[in-house]
Amino acid sequence: MELNREHFRAIIFYNFRRQLSQQECCAELISVFRNEAPHQSTVSRWYAEFKRGRVSLSDDPRSGAPKTVVTQENIDAVRMLITEDRHVTYREIEASLAISKTSIQKILHEELRVRKLVSRWIPHLLTEEQKEARVMWCQTTLDRFEAGNSKNVYSIVSGDESWIYSYEPENKRQSSVWVFQDEEKPTKVIRSRSVSKKMVATFVSKAGHVATIPLENQQTVTADWYIAICLPKVIAELRKANPQRRIILHQDNASSHTARKTIEFLTYQNVELLDHPPYSPDLSPNDFYTFPKIKNELRGQRFQTPEEAVNAFKNAILTVPTNEWNNSFDNWFERMQKCIKFRGEYFEKQ
Repeated sequence: MELNREHFRAIIFYNFRRQLSQQECCAELISVFRNEAPHQSTVSRWYAEFKRGRVSLSDDPRSGAPKTVVTQENIDAVRMLITEDRHVTYREIEASLAISKTSIQKILHEELRVRKLVSRWIPHLLTEEQKEARVMWCQTTLDRFEAGNSKNVYSIVSGDESWIYSYEPENKRQSSVWVFQDEEKPTKVIRSRSVSKKMVATFVSKAGHVATIPLENQQTVTADWYIAICLPKVIAELRKANPQRRIILHQDNASSHTARKTIEFLTYQNVELLDHPPYSPDLSPNDFYTFPKIKNELRGQRFQTPEEAVNAFKNAILTVPTNEWNNSFDNWFERMQKCIKFRGEYFEKQ
């Protein structure tokens, strides 16, 4: 026998008269009807109705609005409300125009053909000049490296800095588990990211990981640290086998990267510089690939110290196969083409 809504309301009323609590009523319904049981909010709503003295289990008669409410006047009014406030809700439109939810739905989806979407998060609100700079950089870089087909791509080393935390919680996708039909829905306590952290500078190439250097005894990357400790280790690693190896360093516009002493150091070391357009993490291999991938693998693991977390980061990055680094650099040049296609706008999730 298939129970309808009124059957369940009768059971809720019976449990109400038995003076069971809402929680006890829900538990009893779930134990008997499993997935067919009404939601807790439904039980709460009907308990409130019964407390007010309601005796009918049938739906309240609805005041049907005439079909003529879908008029050009109301269509224009709804359009105006949306134009003035893109967050406006059904309830607010209903209260403002005194027309039914059904009519509003018809106006929105059949007449105006609008959809309510979650906003796409972007790193920065780009100006027209910044968009043009992104397009120009992409076009220049694509030409210089033959859209990624030039052998000189293997000379590029891309570097960037990021915080490594002693604990970062799993995201919702990672915490998903298989549940059988007769099992309760799993729960998980919300955990916040730890404040214990250490910054690292990571450098990668098309051939693989080059170096990861932790920032010791300070919180800020300075030009002095960058040219005295960080870059010498990177250059030494790259020229270990070939002291004359060509190096093209790609880095963003952080002050430590663009300082005069940094530029002078790179010139002295015969390192070529590949600049980077402002506000463009989507065009940096570490930002769109390395850091998200490795940090995602470390999520949910709890480390005793930031140093332990950094060691785990280093170990994880060494397990990435060469073909994935190769693919990430191919993806880099594909991203440049997308940036041009979208005229400098952020193109992810477009």
